[in-house]
Amino acid sequence: MLTGQARNDIDKLWEKFWTGGITNPLTVIEQISYLLFARMLDMQEEMAERKAARGSTVTLIFPTTPAGQLLRWKNFKNLSGKALYTHLKDNVYPFFTQMGEQPNDDMSAEGKALNGLVNIGEYMQDADLAIKNESVLAAAVAMVDKLKLTKSDTKGDIYEYLLSKLTTAGINGQFRTPRHIIDAMIELVAPLPTETVCDPACGTAGFLARTMEYLNRTYSSADGTFRDDEGNVHYSGDLLSEYSEHINSQMFWGFDFDTTMLRVSSMNMLLHGVSDANILYQDSLSKSIKANFPRQEEDFFDVILANPPFKGSLDESNVNPDVLGVVKTKKTELLFVAHILRALKLGGRAAVIVPDGVLFGSSNAHQQLRQSLIENNQLEGIVSLPSGVFKPYAGVSTAILLFTKGGTTERVWFYDVQADGYSLDDKRTPQEANDLPQVIARWQAYRALVLANAAAETIAAAFGDKTQQAFAVAKAEIAANKYDLSINRYKEVVYAEERYDAPKVILGKLKALESEILADLEALEGML
Repeated sequence: MLTGQARNDIDKLWEKFWTGGITNPLTVIEQISYLLFARMLDMQEEMAERKAARGSTVTLIFPTTPAGQLLRWKNFKNLSGKALYTHLKDNVYPFFTQMGEQPNDDMSAEGKALNGLVNIGEYMQDADLAIKNESVLAAAVAMVDKLKLTKSDTKGDIYEYLLSKLTTAGINGQFRTPRHIIDAMIELVAPLPTETVCDPACGTAGFLARTMEYLNRTYSSADGTFRDDEGNVHYSGDLLSEYSEHINSQMFWGFDFDTTMLRVSSMNMLLHGVSDANILYQDSLSKSIKANFPRQEEDFFDVILANPPFKGSLDESNVNPDVLGVVKTKKTELLFVAHILRALKLGGRAAVIVPDGVLFGSSNAHQQLRQSLIENNQLEGIVSLPSGVFKPYAGVSTAILLFTKGGTTERVWFYDVQADGYSLDDKRTPQEANDLPQVIARWQAYRALVLANAAAETIAAAFGDKTQQAFAVAKAEIAANKYDLSINRYKEVVYAEERYDAPKVILGKLKALESEILADLEALEGML
């Protein structure tokens, strides 16, 4: 958790950006990312110098010339406003471009440590200094210099807090998924440190970064868990050490075709302690994925977590033909589900946010996809979310699909979420009512019965009451309804019976009341 002082520092800097004329939240985050990158390069160089002093062979980042050493954070952070601006624009940021062009084949120990920074350098090639106000630039450098970047959980919290200030949606329907929704989805899928996890439309890499936080929480010993001075709990993830190489380079995969998002998501993963996440430029629906990532586009991932775009322009002639083979449509929300089915390994599982239209749409494509999910795979659960979850970006009603590739569906578990811990208006203020912990608890109870091969009667006894928020529906009933997966199709509403007096009794009460009013009026008249 972030300390109150760090939050205050970031809030003050944000206000300074705003008053300095930079009002786009994504631009602010981008500019701070450049500065974070510059500082982390210098931190990596200092680590390399310490190893070199002990006799190790290392890979240095910066040239040893005076001009090269002036590119280091520690040597330029105290420059005055005008000189700082000129130096960053003319020297430091162009150096980022050179880093992105460096060959990435140095696999020495130090090279591996540097690898993640070099990969981010690829997306820093078009870095541009947009902070024209010298006082804002100086304040930004001073704030970044104060941040505690030595602990991965603190670094991750800092960046998460910055990302929480994103309040605009992209032109293709991309928007930041609320972190408590992401956390719930990760709990439902429960990734393991030996698995591969992907987000095919990664945006800011929220699903991937929060998965790393989940692993740290889950795999921290008592000695590796501690509280800071403000009572915030920190998880070291000390039990993950045997999986560190896999986690750093093979576990996390994110694809996006927005270079700004790739830059932000790469930095997000690095600050969450994943030094070499596979954050890659690729439109996951494009047919070019077959040439660029032939292994990853089919039967590759153990877990996929996603909130893909719900709208946007799409050139059907450029769509992966194998995805169109699953579902013939131009709707991106349907195509992404089809792509996710292909990209999962047999037995791989997914949690995907979709608009409600996917659940009940009557077009051939909608029905075809739902039928494929149920007949050729295991559609295990649907969590219906309230319509205000994605405000202020959008008020669209959504649901979380939980499915496993392969097999066939016996029954589908539903949960009707009424509250997610926040108000469902544009302000999204914290509220006490929160169904998400109960969603996780009931899902785990249901899955325990399924994994234990419990009898259908046993499952029906626990989840057969359709008047409850959590219930299960047999596949046959869903198939009979043209594979309609809308929760309102199956949820039973109990109406409380209201009893009223007979009309004559009501009229009698009204006449008595009228007599009382008339008597009071006569008494009042007598006083005049």
